[in-house]
Amino acid sequence: MSESSLPALRRTLRQRRRALDTRTQRRHTRALVRHLGRELRVLRAQRIALYWPSDGEPDLRPLIKSLRGRGHRFYLPVLRRPALRHGSRLWFVSHQSRRRMCRNRYRIPEPCARGRAIRPVKHLDLLLVPLVGFDADCHRIGMGGGFYDRALAYLQRRRHWYRPRLYGIAHDCQRLEHIAPRPWDVVLDAVFTERGCYRRPHR
Repeated sequence: MSESSLPALRRTLRQRRRALDTRTQRRHTRALVRHLGRELRVLRAQRIALYWPSDGEPDLRPLIKSLRGRGHRFYLPVLRRPALRHGSRLWFVSHQSRRRMCRNRYRIPEPCARGRAIRPVKHLDLLLVPLVGFDADCHRIGMGGGFYDRALAYLQRRRHWYRPRLYGIAHDCQRLEHIAPRPWDVVLDAVFTERGCYRRPHR
């Protein structure tokens, strides 16, 4: 898979998930929440990052209700532009039902809170990561902005440090036969779809 073919592949995969009707989307959401609710690492995690769904992505917000009362804290990504010349970076803010939401540059809602409310990815236990495509070895194709890749780049250098678990979330129709990882790609620990779980092979 060449770099030049990636935009077309992304468009095809996004069209696949957008083509799912509302009834199918809800069925997939119920199945995903059921699978994640049985996952021991999800149940043990205290700080879980998820995402606000858009563009046909599976909706994980019912997971918050499903795990209520178990001591979990949930976080949503925010795009923050620092004063340095590194462009936008992905940070995470505690999700509270009464917290005001703002739309980012992609028109996706995110918590308006800033300052001390923002947390870097290394302070989390589990990231539930959206994606455009994946394969059975848990390689991921993202939307192309590189936000998660930049946020997780430190994992390439600190393999033996404590790190959050990375679970991709997708519809099974987004699965590809094989994805050739690029040097900067961070492989997911698992990918969950409505059909179940694909786990990263041990090497």
